[in-house]
Amino acid sequence: MKSEERAGEDVGALIRASREARGWTLQHLAERVGCARSYLSLVENGRKGPPGDDLLRALEGALSMSPGVLIRAAHRERLPADMRRDLEQTEQRERMGRRLAELLLESGGELDALHRSGELRRLVDALHNVEGEMPAWVMLPAEVPVINKVAAGYPSDFTDLGYPARIADEYIRCPDVHDPDAFACRVVGDSMLPEYREGDIVVFSPLRDVQSGMDCFVRLEPDHESTFKRVYFERGAGGEELIRLQPTNSAYPPRVVGREEVAGLYAAVSVMRRL
Repeated sequence: MKSEERAGEDVGALIRASREARGWTLQHLAERVGCARSYLSLVENGRKGPPGDDLLRALEGALSMSPGVLIRAAHRERLPADMRRDLEQTEQRERMGRRLAELLLESGGELDALHRSGELRRLVDALHNVEGEMPAWVMLPAEVPVINKVAAGYPSDFTDLGYPARIADEYIRCPDVHDPDAFACRVVGDSMLPEYREGDIVVFSPLRDVQSGMDCFVRLEPDHESTFKRVYFERGAGGEELIRLQPTNSAYPPRVVGREEVAGLYAAVSVMRRL
């Protein structure tokens, strides 16, 4: 896209920017294209719709603009608001797609390198801002950090080994998860049978609202203990908030803790297992 054809600008803004760049007055430009100064002022200030194509071509010529720049902007401006918004979002996605292609070329096709550098994260964040959610056309699988490596016989369900957010020794690609802060853990033991088996990799999303009855990664205070259980929000006899950590395997008893003992609850959104 040429610099004179800035995305999202209307016809009046394009004309004014080009005219002022040449140091011309409204009167001078109006005389060159054969229209009234007052009319041109209304167009530039957005108080009048785009002129007809003949006048737009005259303006393009007078201002030495690329042919069609003002006409394309005018056609866009005449679209209904919802169609114009959809078009602008599509164009923004296309620009970001081209940027992704450029980044991949620069990195030699190493998606992992882009992820570690933060460039991929910034691009994904920009995509989120297009319409408030990840566009359906984006099919690149998210790289989700697996925050634990558990040896046989390890006594806890999970450990994050003290890793900072989004950092791990291992990543998995999960195409149906678009939370940039998502993380994954391996199931240890059989307390969540039959839904989850030992070795399953469960992906958790901090963006997902936690509801009673969801399967969640739970971090407990004060010892930073973490576990994977089905959670239920309850009230004690005195009205205090309680959370019941319920294994799905009936061979294991539930555990009830106070709400203040829970440092974090993250809902499970996906599970991966070997066949």
